[in-house]
Amino acid sequence: MLLTDLSIRNRTTVAVLGFIIVLLGGYSYVTLPREAFPDIPIPYIMITTIYEGVSPEDVETAVTMKIEKELSGIRDVKEVLSSSAEGMSLISVEFTPNVPTEVALQRVRDRVDLAKGELPQEIEEPVIKEINIAEFPVIQISVSGDVSPFQLKEIADDMEDALEMVPGVLKVDVEGALEREIRLEMDPDRVAQYNLTIPEILALIPSENVNISAGGVETRGTKFNVRVPAEFVTPEEVDHLLLAVRDGRPIYLADVATVRDTFKDRESISRLNGRENVTLLVRKRVGANVVRVSDMVKAVVEQARKQIPGGVQFDVIYDMSKYIRNTVADLENNILAALVLVAAVLMLFMGWRPSTIVAMIIPLSMLVTFCLIQALGFTLNMIVLFSLILVLGMLVDNAIVIVENIYRHMQLGYNRLDAAILGARE
Repeated sequence: MLLTDLSIRNRTTVAVLGFIIVLLGGYSYVTLPREAFPDIPIPYIMITTIYEGVSPEDVETAVTMKIEKELSGIRDVKEVLSSSAEGMSLISVEFTPNVPTEVALQRVRDRVDLAKGELPQEIEEPVIKEINIAEFPVIQISVSGDVSPFQLKEIADDMEDALEMVPGVLKVDVEGALEREIRLEMDPDRVAQYNLTIPEILALIPSENVNISAGGVETRGTKFNVRVPAEFVTPEEVDHLLLAVRDGRPIYLADVATVRDTFKDRESISRLNGRENVTLLVRKRVGANVVRVSDMVKAVVEQARKQIPGGVQFDVIYDMSKYIRNTVADLENNILAALVLVAAVLMLFMGWRPSTIVAMIIPLSMLVTFCLIQALGFTLNMIVLFSLILVLGMLVDNAIVIVENIYRHMQLGYNRLDAAILGARE
């Protein structure tokens, strides 16, 4: 074979190439992103429709079945699952893997648009989104302590901003937090007494809660902008909002409504060991190194621990990098054990020189593979490492056959160079 002949006749070049492979392969192995499983894009589209105050049976007949009817004609659909609950319709559409996610999303969106004409007018706009397994949280951080819920939310928001600046982090979701809300509770009798309407009041409030630009002022050598701040800062400012004037008497918001500084209705509840907390869900970007992202996130958490008030604590309650580190370490140990055992068995039966040659093939082949994996944009995951272990046996078998054949030709009287060429050719 031409390749083996050239390699045997140019041993110095092959040795230099082997040294380059060691350097590039070692660098690729260190810098390769690590994941538990490879990113396999599965076109999985979810359709959520809110129809508040309606029974599951009515939701199914009025919303779910009509959307399903339009979805039935989409090509390359593997499965459609739906569920109807009180006030909510949930439909999931799974496409075959050969369909790009963007194409699947557009097909579903077009079909839902066709179904909108038959849906009740009272429903909210259907929410269509793709489900990406690679964007599941890789690390979860609990924020808890003996402070007010509002202060706990502020600490979680500061942590969210800090974590989203970490390279490789896609976004951070906050679960279980109480959000502040200024709530207006109207008194219908007093609203009617002052000849006002609730829509009129609700339209007035946003128009007053703005910052107004008053242009610019320019003097000799100086130019600056003028702004009139009019945003509400405290609930007391909302109390004194002027609504109207009746018979020369001003009517304020406090005359017809009660302003409460409270919290929004909770959409999620988070607890740790039976105690309420706030949970930060950190999601990584596709292809980012989970281990590196986890290390940088933990460094940010450690820095935040030095700045938070006493009584507040951060706990890492889930860390995918631990599982990945254990998986990669186990597979690396298997590869190392295979290398040692193969070398020992070959040395026992074939001598130290043939066994050394075969043993060198194993790490060199691995390093070449790491270079190719990085060049192709793949990650170092359990599937890749398991495949390397699988082909390790095939590699050793081939190496043993070639070395044994070369040895046979030497016994037939050929010199080392000719025996190597003939043995590799066969």
